[in-house]
Amino acid sequence: MVTLSAPNAQDCLALAEIELCGELMIAASAAREDRLSPDRIDEVLNVRGGDR
Repeated sequence: MVTLSAPNAQDCLALAEIELCGELMIAASAAREDRLSPDRIDEVLNVRGGDR
């Protein structure tokens, strides 16, 4: 039997990272070019160039 515990900060961080990776994969699969540009990655991740 598996006992589930309340999510902790590490769980929340891991889930956020997984979600961001998923967003990047979706954007990459929809892109016409072979690679996403740094600007497109920033757009997908909802960051500005200076926030990197």
